[in-house]
Amino acid sequence: MKQFFSRFSRRTWIVAGVVVLIIIIAVAVNSGGDEVIAFQTSSVERGNLVASVGATGSVRARQSATLIWQTSGIVESVNVEVGSRISRDGVLASLDKASLSQNVILAEADLVSAKKALEDLLSSDTARLEAQKAVDSAEKAYEKAYNWRMKLNGKIEITDYYFEFGILKSRQYKGYASAETIAQADKDLALAEARLDDARRTYERLLGGADSAEVAAAEARVAAAQSTLNAAYLIAPFDGTVTQASPAVGDQVTAGTVGYRIDDLSHLLVDVQVSEVDINSVAVGQSATLTFDAILGKEYHGEVVQVGQAGDTVQGVVSFTVTIELTDADELVKPGMTAAVNVVVEEVKDVLLIPNRAVRLVDGNRVVYLLVNNQPVQVKVQLGSSSDLESVVVEGDIKEGDLIILNPPSFNGPFGG
Repeated sequence: MKQFFSRFSRRTWIVAGVVVLIIIIAVAVNSGGDEVIAFQTSSVERGNLVASVGATGSVRARQSATLIWQTSGIVESVNVEVGSRISRDGVLASLDKASLSQNVILAEADLVSAKKALEDLLSSDTARLEAQKAVDSAEKAYEKAYNWRMKLNGKIEITDYYFEFGILKSRQYKGYASAETIAQADKDLALAEARLDDARRTYERLLGGADSAEVAAAEARVAAAQSTLNAAYLIAPFDGTVTQASPAVGDQVTAGTVGYRIDDLSHLLVDVQVSEVDINSVAVGQSATLTFDAILGKEYHGEVVQVGQAGDTVQGVVSFTVTIELTDADELVKPGMTAAVNVVVEEVKDVLLIPNRAVRLVDGNRVVYLLVNNQPVQVKVQLGSSSDLESVVVEGDIKEGDLIILNPPSFNGPFGG
């Protein structure tokens, strides 16, 4: 045993003894004294608070369209590619005429005829003059029939024809017309009136010019022929950008084959779902910030442009659709990307703020703990607007510069629960 202890130097034994003494003292302190609590504190400050409502959604264009072929044929020309800017009514691609069905080919001839008929109606006075002449004739015929019928209401001159010694003679006298004569005169007058009404209606339609019924019918025939002919083309319905393209020259397509997708990238929107708890704090015109997982280190801005007025219930949760339009989108933002959105619903300035993590609920009251002379002191508070991290102190014995305890215990300890 002596040999064992002699193997260690005196210095080694002194160091070991000090270590053992420290351990003994530490154990004695931890087991015998009151528990020592280490508080995390922060100074109460005045500042600005921004309250926001957060949600996620996908980017979409204000206008988006998928163009499909309306007939079968072989692609003859392709005029755009992905990324191309296009204008409304621009032709993106077309089919070879020889590969089209007969009704589409004949639509071109029908369109020429319909346009000529429309042009004649709009520029020629022949039809109007003929209608005016027909009205004049109908008015004369009506006047003659009307006058004759009025005469039959009293005595009229009646010519009686007879033969005397084989010679046809006549004599005139005044008398009343027979019932048969009056009935026939009524029929003639009614017919003349109907013809006059028809002539006047025709003339009035022609007087309408571009607004007349004949012109409207001619325009409808032009539109029908043009619609049939347009089946051979893919035409842009609005100004936008080609975001998807599939046709190539020589492709055989059928009705329903997808050709292009175009989007109006000048206006990008994000639809988010906001819970019923927060929806009444969201309003059109409020600002928003947006971030994207696909675009690191950059924050975008937007504005609420629409707030849904009817909620949707999904698995018992009621939410409302809120639409935000990006105000500073660039080429990095694309339809379909997922965005994290924070809508600023309230902003207050120069107010007393406390961290939310410092607030506790004791006996139904909100309280915080201030560190006074190294001792925790409970203070009741009334809070106003809140953000994710801070709340506004509306009422409470707290002033700027006070040390607030950030980690008060959540159990019933020396100063509350």
